[in-house]
Amino acid sequence: MFRCGAGALAGALRPLSPAPRGRAAAVLQCHHLRCPSRSLTSSGVPGKAGSNLLLYLIVGGTVTGTGAYVYKTLRENKERFTSRVTTITTRSQEKESSPPDTDAAAQGKAAPGAQPEVPSHVPFLLIGGGTAAFAAARSIRARDPGARVLIVSEDPALPYMRPPLSKELWFSDDPNVTETLRFRQWNGKERSIYFQPPSFYVPVRDLPYVENGGVAVLCGKKVVHMDVRGSTVKLSDGTQISYDKCLIATGGSPRNLPAIERAGKDVQQRLTLFRKIEDYKKLEKISREVKSITIIGGGFLGSELACALGRRARSRGLEVIQLFPENGNMGKVLPEYLSNWTTEKVRREGVNVMPNAVVKSVSVSGKRLVIKLKDGRKVETDHIVAAVGLEPNVELAKSAGLEVDSDFGGFRVNAELQARSNIWVAGDAACFYDIKLGRRRVEHHDHAVVSGRLAGENMTGAAKPYWHQSMFWSDLGPNVGYEAIGLVDSSLPTVGVFAKATAKDTPKSATEQSGTGIRSESETEAEASEVHVSPGSSPAPQVPKQGEDYGKGVIFYLRDKVVVGIVLWNIFNRMPIARKIIKDGEEHEDLNEVAKLFNIHED
Repeated sequence: MFRCGAGALAGALRPLSPAPRGRAAAVLQCHHLRCPSRSLTSSGVPGKAGSNLLLYLIVGGTVTGTGAYVYKTLRENKERFTSRVTTITTRSQEKESSPPDTDAAAQGKAAPGAQPEVPSHVPFLLIGGGTAAFAAARSIRARDPGARVLIVSEDPALPYMRPPLSKELWFSDDPNVTETLRFRQWNGKERSIYFQPPSFYVPVRDLPYVENGGVAVLCGKKVVHMDVRGSTVKLSDGTQISYDKCLIATGGSPRNLPAIERAGKDVQQRLTLFRKIEDYKKLEKISREVKSITIIGGGFLGSELACALGRRARSRGLEVIQLFPENGNMGKVLPEYLSNWTTEKVRREGVNVMPNAVVKSVSVSGKRLVIKLKDGRKVETDHIVAAVGLEPNVELAKSAGLEVDSDFGGFRVNAELQARSNIWVAGDAACFYDIKLGRRRVEHHDHAVVSGRLAGENMTGAAKPYWHQSMFWSDLGPNVGYEAIGLVDSSLPTVGVFAKATAKDTPKSATEQSGTGIRSESETEAEASEVHVSPGSSPAPQVPKQGEDYGKGVIFYLRDKVVVGIVLWNIFNRMPIARKIIKDGEEHEDLNEVAKLFNIHED
């Protein structure tokens, strides 16, 4: 609202002359400043009449300019309003005419090229598509339901669990198991190795736009460079992605033997380094086509694959050979007497086990491979599976300037799994500090689940330390299995307490009780609230003599008279008690009494 010099209301404004048709008046005048009827002229000589004229001109010009400014502003606002209404109306009509999306995969297809295939920025970037990355993504979404999480995976498949690749899948009777990747657990229930179906994930291109966020997986892409200061990564195809927070869960790659690496392409073409779905499919196909397969390695993976392939040795005439430098299967983990018993168990599965075997060279002779051992023995075979450990993938350390542990390998992280203020590491690639057992690096499924989950929580502000003692398990078929926790190293002093097993003391029975074959899903992070050892509370377990059947038992691993590791042999659903014993870190005078806590004397 404007006021004239005489104090009248602005409603008195009116045009100087009628406006032409179709055109608004350009000049406004206040009637209180109406010019006198007499002619206003000036001779140029200073005087009263000249002063009045100057005053009228100044005031009139000011009012005219103000009126023009008001008109111009109102007109521009009207034009912008009209344009905005037109835009909204057009978009609404386009949306109504477009067919509705039926699922997440259909989003973004209505206007090709409107959105980039890969977002240039994501709040949460997870490098690696394994168990740790998936556990972190689920944890982030649990604490921040609107979070937008991008997993960049070198693997062409969506996140899946690895244990069944060397266990249950081999015991499936489904002829199409390599395609379905579904298996029956020991308890008879069927499931897929994939954590979630494709419909669970958001298309990568739609991640920045979908309501309430989600998890997207960019498969078949590798992060090759990491700029920590700029919070950006570069993919193998040159794509750059910036992030707010990042998790490195790159896992590891299977090691090879130097003797095989020197052997040349002909040998390499007949070699499987077992790790991924493709490796399982390849080996399963080969096991149907060749007459002999040799597994090099006597640890968890090598022994599991030997038992799995040994099952086919009886039904299809396949020769399965397992050789390793230790005295027996799992010789680096189990005490010698139990390792020897396990070796005999593997042999009963149809495997030709060759302990104390060190590979010197591998060559091709005709259509067969010839493995020469250092003691002069020779092994002829058609295919080799190397199961000799895992090398953590730390290639990003150089470009990112992150520290790699010289003793254990992997990225060094603090108690909260942080490598930098906005970078975390989880799974096989993380070298963390255990407040009870010192600095460690663990390569097991349960550790990947728990460390990934904790990293996800800390990426959303939890600031929690890693205190969990992860467990791992291995099954030599449906009838023999063990679970372990802590430092289980056969070089440590051990005390074993055993009893005779019953029909309930098998992996099959354990999964029937828990409802899952991935036992860490039911036992992860559980811990007994109290462990009370009372002498004489129950009869002492009967310890089998050398050569007898080790049906079930507990093996305690000691360091400075303190229990630092426990193996539960054919004893299941007791891991919370073992975890509590290690966490307490107390000396025990009689470990036979501690063994009673696991109820191994019960029939």
